[in-house]
Amino acid sequence: MQNESHSNVKIITADPSAIGLFGLAIVTLVASSQKLGLTEGLSFIIPWAIFLGAFAQLFASIQDAKHNNTFGMTAFGAYAFFWLAVASSWMIKMGVFGLELASAVDGKQLGFAFAGYLIFTLFMTIGAMETHKVLFFIFVLIDFLFLGLSFDAFGVAPEVFHTIAAYAEMGIGLLSLYGTGAAVLNAHFGRTFLPVGRPFGIFKPRP
Repeated sequence: MQNESHSNVKIITADPSAIGLFGLAIVTLVASSQKLGLTEGLSFIIPWAIFLGAFAQLFASIQDAKHNNTFGMTAFGAYAFFWLAVASSWMIKMGVFGLELASAVDGKQLGFAFAGYLIFTLFMTIGAMETHKVLFFIFVLIDFLFLGLSFDAFGVAPEVFHTIAAYAEMGIGLLSLYGTGAAVLNAHFGRTFLPVGRPFGIFKPRP
């Protein structure tokens, strides 16, 4: 008779928030440069939307799922698919998939998508309050981005809301770069090298 022995193996995976925030940072910096009139056209935004906005955040979402982090998985996953959809919409508008699709574009359909993402982001902003303050303010800026995009797509004071969306997007990029640096360096040095701010402690006790 043989004695069976069992051992538990713990698999440790790195925090994926840095690569997810980096993807968000780069794509919003590039996209906001076009909205602000600093650059022209969408051709060079599309690859950054796909590879940084979409794939980098999707990778972070999958890794967060392994951490049992529902909030991070949902946030990174939802915005990853957003950038895939936006890149596809740009390509349709530019005629990549044929003139028939390009001629049938109705920008108000994007308005409904943006409005849905605005509602989703408002919920996620509440969740971010109990993560850290840098993430919370990133979500606040994303709220303003989708607010601006929604009204712009529906044709309500398009110049005003386009400008709001542009500056909010630039802010997202800059603050996400800081968040990336904090996530990497704080983990690398094992201490708070770049502060991100404590959770608000409103909906659950601070750790």
